[in-house]
Amino acid sequence: MAFAFSGLIALPQAQVKGQTTNNSIEEMEEVAFYPIPSRAAMLSATLPGLGQIYNGRYWKVPIIYAGFGTLIYFIDFNNSNYNKWRRAWIARVDGNPHTVDDFPFHSTEVIERAMNYYRRNLELNYMLAAALYLLNILDASVDAHLMNFDVGERLSMGIQPGLIPATGQHDRALHSTQVRLTIKF
Repeated sequence: MAFAFSGLIALPQAQVKGQTTNNSIEEMEEVAFYPIPSRAAMLSATLPGLGQIYNGRYWKVPIIYAGFGTLIYFIDFNNSNYNKWRRAWIARVDGNPHTVDDFPFHSTEVIERAMNYYRRNLELNYMLAAALYLLNILDASVDAHLMNFDVGERLSMGIQPGLIPATGQHDRALHSTQVRLTIKF
């Protein structure tokens, strides 16, 4: 209850200023929205994709929900198959002669191997769902951090090949290759 209430507090708040006659349209267009990274992360933790909407990255929301939908499908598939093979294994090893065996032509080892296979896949899908949830939060936070990152002309990187003359004890000149990486801030 408190977690959902904290999500309501974190909704984007608009700052309203009175219009003055001195402001030109160009000055008003220069005002940019820079999201708060902690707010974006909290919104994504509350509801996956909400932090991306807060950041203005609407195109990421269908990708997130497609990932969750795919994982929910595989979780359901592996869970139903795991339960089917688990019931068959329990029916085989319970010692009750009146229990109906659904797979009389399979050995106990095959049934146990199938049960363990689907259990492993089910656990893997749960871990992938948790990883996708955390990646959703991390993406919203990093995206909010990088919104005001300045990528200007002064920020550049260049790679240049070159040769370095090497002095050796031999009569002929030796050369070695170099790669120079320059980063300008």
